[in-house]
Amino acid sequence: MPAQHPAPIPDFLYGTAWKEDRTPALTELALRMGFRGIDTANQRRHYFEAGVGQGLAAAYRAGVVTRADLFLQTKFTYQGGQDHRLPYDPAADLSTQVAQSMASSLEHLGTDHVDSYVLHGPASARGWTDDDAEAWAAMVNERDAGRTRFLGVSNVSLPHLEQMATAGAEAPDFVQNRCFARLGWDREVRSFCTDRKIVYQGFSLLTANPEALRHRLVASIAARGPVTPAQVVFRFAQAIGMLPLTGTADAQHMKQDLASRELALSVDEVRALESLVG
Repeated sequence: MPAQHPAPIPDFLYGTAWKEDRTPALTELALRMGFRGIDTANQRRHYFEAGVGQGLAAAYRAGVVTRADLFLQTKFTYQGGQDHRLPYDPAADLSTQVAQSMASSLEHLGTDHVDSYVLHGPASARGWTDDDAEAWAAMVNERDAGRTRFLGVSNVSLPHLEQMATAGAEAPDFVQNRCFARLGWDREVRSFCTDRKIVYQGFSLLTANPEALRHRLVASIAARGPVTPAQVVFRFAQAIGMLPLTGTADAQHMKQDLASRELALSVDEVRALESLVG
């Protein structure tokens, strides 16, 4: 069962996608730099979850952190989002696949529970389907069994979330989306989350928004700091209630990203940044 005094939800997550053989070392480095939230997925196509576990184990051995210090988040990914390296029996029903994927994740991560288990995107771009309902119910079972504290959904549109609610599904604790400044930083989905006290997690905040990083308002705030444009974006994200992810492989950038929480932004600056593009 989860620890008696679990780690709080952090204000920053370190994302481990697309790191391959560097995953163990970068996971350990992120922990050494001060990250206490780690995001991964049991999807070998884009993540090396077992490598995350190796990095965690190295950090534990070195006395950098204990498991109780950490917020670990992983995901269940449908077969359509996987390659041939599946963490479950492709012939099994979805409920069994969810349970098998979780068991595999716990083994990879060397733990008896994760803190957050996320549906890594709905089965259809067109709406919340029967497959999603089955997978979500199985994820609720994993939560009720103590193998995760929280549940989330990723890569979802507002219609997905509205249909999920209409279907009577238990609301997620987290929504994780790629976040575009030109769409008001996913304004519609964030509004849905705010109304229901769902924590919105934003990823690709830098890579999806090169125009925002070059914007004169961001530049002027950064110059005042002095901080980097990336730090301005991350601090803005936190100021509007977003839980940002960063996937940087650079130790200095890791330090800067975490230090962004010290940047002061006025209410007017936050409002201006929110309507930066689009």
